[in-house]
Order: sequence, then structure tokens, then C-alpha cells
Amino acid sequence: MADLPHLDEEALAELQDVMEDEFATLIRTYLNDSKERITSLKSAMKHRDADAFAKTAHSLKGSSINIGAPHLGELCRQIEKVGLEERLSDAPPLLSAIDAEFQQVTAALETLMAGSAE
Repeated sequence: MADLPHLDEEALAELQDVMEDEFATLIRTYLNDSKERITSLKSAMKHRDADAFAKTAHSLKGSSINIGAPHLGELCRQIEKVGLEERLSDAPPLLSAIDAEFQQVTAALETLMAGSAE
């Protein structure tokens, strides 16, 4: 898994071509939605709601893969499995990894958007 990049630059380039002027809006929406989903994951874990946890992880996995964040998508796949198997006690280290990876993805996407705005 460590060989997965923070961003899939080829996928992002394709998205940028397709979305054109809406690309920055798409990225901002992804970042905002993802922050909310990570907060929801933490809440579901705290309340021991494995079903909500798995569903939120599934949503975050899909959007991360679609936006071109494969490493984050893989972490979400793992944490979704934790929710589906009702093993929420195994979630904290994965949730910490998701937090850290999301920070990396956010920084990389912001750098990409700053570069494409020139």
C-alpha cells in the first residue's frame, strides 16, 4: 500500500480536461465533503455505530478514488471493512492514518490548484 501515491496525476489531469473551469469547484467540494465525512467517521466510531461508520467510509473511499487520491481510497477501503465487520475497536489507528493522508492530499491538491490558476 505504501507504493500508492497521494495523488494520481494522470487521473487528475483527465478530470481537469473534462471539468475545465469547474475543476477548482470540484476540488473544493471534495475537500469540504471529505472533512465532513472524516468528522462523521469519528462520530460514528465514538457512538459505536458500525453501520454508519461503514457507509461513511464507503462514500469517502469512492470520492477519494474518483478525485485521484488512491492511497486515501485504499485506507478508506480498509476502514470500511472494519465497519462492515463491526470491529470499531480496530478503527483508531486507521482513522489517524486517514487524517494524516487527507492532510497530504489537501496540501497536494491546493498546490495543484495554485499552479493551474497561473
